[in-house]
Amino acid sequence: MTIQATNLGFPRIGARRELKKATEGYWSGRLEDGELKDIGRELRKRHWSLQAECGLDVIPSNDFSYYDQVLDMIAMLGAIPERFADIGDGKDLTTYFAMARGTDQAPAMEMTKWFDTNYHYIVPEFCHDQHFSLSSSKAIDEFLEARELGIHTRPVLIGPVSFLLLGKLRDEPCRPLDLLQRLLPVYRELLQRLVAAGADWVQIDEPFLAMDLDESARDAFQQAYDGLAGSGVRLLLATYFEGLRDNRHLACRLPVAGLHLDRIRGNDHLDELAAELHPDQTVSLGVVDGRNIWRSDLDATLELLEQARELLGQRPLQIAPSCSLLHVPVDLSLERHLDDELAAMLAFGRQKLEEISALARALNGQGDQARSTFEDSRRTLHARSSSDRIHNTAVAQRLAAVGPDDVVRDSSYPVRRKVQQAHLNLPGFPTTTIGSLPQTMEVRRTRAAWRRGDIDDATYRSFIERQIDHAIEFQERIGLDVLVHGEFERNDMVEYFGEKLEGFAFTDNGWVQSYGSRCVKPPIIFGDVRRPEAMTTQWLRYAQSCTRRPVKAMLTGPVTMLQWSFVRDDQPRSDTCQQIALALRDEVADLESAGARAIQVDEPALREGLPLRRADHDDYLDWATCSFRLATSVAGNSTQIHTHMCYSEFNDIMPAIAALDADVISIEASRSAMELLDAFVDFDYPNEIGPGIWDIHSPRVPSSEAMTRLLERAASVIDRDRLWVNPDCGLKTRDWPEVEQALTHLVAAARTMRESTSQRHSA
Repeated sequence: MTIQATNLGFPRIGARRELKKATEGYWSGRLEDGELKDIGRELRKRHWSLQAECGLDVIPSNDFSYYDQVLDMIAMLGAIPERFADIGDGKDLTTYFAMARGTDQAPAMEMTKWFDTNYHYIVPEFCHDQHFSLSSSKAIDEFLEARELGIHTRPVLIGPVSFLLLGKLRDEPCRPLDLLQRLLPVYRELLQRLVAAGADWVQIDEPFLAMDLDESARDAFQQAYDGLAGSGVRLLLATYFEGLRDNRHLACRLPVAGLHLDRIRGNDHLDELAAELHPDQTVSLGVVDGRNIWRSDLDATLELLEQARELLGQRPLQIAPSCSLLHVPVDLSLERHLDDELAAMLAFGRQKLEEISALARALNGQGDQARSTFEDSRRTLHARSSSDRIHNTAVAQRLAAVGPDDVVRDSSYPVRRKVQQAHLNLPGFPTTTIGSLPQTMEVRRTRAAWRRGDIDDATYRSFIERQIDHAIEFQERIGLDVLVHGEFERNDMVEYFGEKLEGFAFTDNGWVQSYGSRCVKPPIIFGDVRRPEAMTTQWLRYAQSCTRRPVKAMLTGPVTMLQWSFVRDDQPRSDTCQQIALALRDEVADLESAGARAIQVDEPALREGLPLRRADHDDYLDWATCSFRLATSVAGNSTQIHTHMCYSEFNDIMPAIAALDADVISIEASRSAMELLDAFVDFDYPNEIGPGIWDIHSPRVPSSEAMTRLLERAASVIDRDRLWVNPDCGLKTRDWPEVEQALTHLVAAARTMRESTSQRHSA
């Protein structure tokens, strides 16, 4: 039986971020609706053609999105929140982008992390009387669009159970899964329309099938696929990011024609799986890593696949990436500055498809056509194992010497708090920002010119100092209490530090989508990590010389550096994380010596790295929180350690957040309407906290009254003397007029809270 080479999804942004530029052009009014759609159409054509050229037998469609695949399903299923009803007809881009970004009248929908990745999705909102309807033909249209190009695709949909579990029911004490029977008829209609258009297979993604499930969720899966069984199309049920584990029995008895398994993150026993699957059920094995960029060991993978073919018998077999390639860059061939040795170790999206195709050819007895790809894999593995760039004896020795005293502060938080209050002399409800301030076109152009060598170091340093002068003057003028230098010298919060550390490498076009039009270029951690010299002290020292108020130094934490990079796979992630922590520990010590009274070590990715299964949580949280403390515990009692987290569900890891032992944590809260406060009802968080009161990812500027209402909600759960006032996230992407307006409102809200607290005490 012929083995098929397949794919679950392709990066949508374009090799050079064409979609980002077009979308932002549309938002700014430079492009019309039709022009944006034309660019989307051209990208889809290009990506389908590329996959065909790579030799794929099965190519996905409906994996393209102008913003987010979950938002696409929200629009397709007619689950548009009522506050957006008057913006458009629900099918147009105006309504679509309003849901993602908000308007002056309608706050944006909540956004959070897609499982344990750095991709963000729009959270569906449901109500108890939710109505669903097939409101968009996007999946059908894109299938027909590909067919007109001569490419027969397999449309991709998010499955009904995962779609509901990704969402939140806002107005009733019931669960999203209670809406399943209302949703299923719309899925049946959608599948039937795809059949009428000519589709014979549909990939239906159910990542929750790899999660811990209660009985109601298990029942929902059975009901959902029993209900879809007669839709007339063969369904490939795709799970990823984990193995099935205890959900194997459930998955094998669902009435679907095919099942995809992530063999990179999961290790389900194929003999047990084969014993339960239907004899003619297709099995798709994700054997090429869809989330990292290292070249595969093709010989070892081929051996695994040959064993799988024997175990699965006559069942049709497909070879695929472990998950959608959304999480990797498009094409390694565009890189011009990676050295040959390192480049040979890597595989981006296109190269991964070539690996999949080579594996399929080898299994199908066409090894001659795949010989060069296999030979490249062997050479790469040998070079990587023997390269002296990867291992540093001094780093290994230092890590081995870390002891219990290295991961605790000198004194407990109550002692530190008294020392810091005397040292900083801050008012109640102290105000600050998360770190970055607007990066204008002039800032970006000047930084780019310096990196190209068009201007010298002295000219660039003078320019950055002028930006800091303006930032300090601005913050003092509007009345902020703890200032920041603005981070004008930084391109990305991970890339900036990675460029200054040994063991990191960088790409020219290694872009991946984080959310909407936001793209990042994750660094590549290829070897042991070491800090050769101080990274940020010169800018902190200069900024602090401009003011008597405390200027908060800004670092990216070790877990976030790890999570937002492509990480080496030849040693435990925990070891790499602690190597980064030791490098940051040296920076914290230098910043303190340079006069920093507050140091923020951001960890927005702490929750993101949490394994999907509860049984694996404790081990991860132990080494993750230990890494943070290893980086920060060198600070003295008078130095206030801050951390920041955003756009993840933190309620279930509050003990771990407390275990970081940061003096102050700022956390995203406004977009979810202070939903995180529920965690403080059950968990007595011991230190200070700043729940964000301005959603900076929306162009909507809230009033000071709206901010005050959020603070009052926070003060109903958290002691007033432990509350800080800050935005949700950094302000790098905003413009100066809206930042001045919003921060002025924020300061006014803090003053209102101080006055009300004073009145309470007087009474």
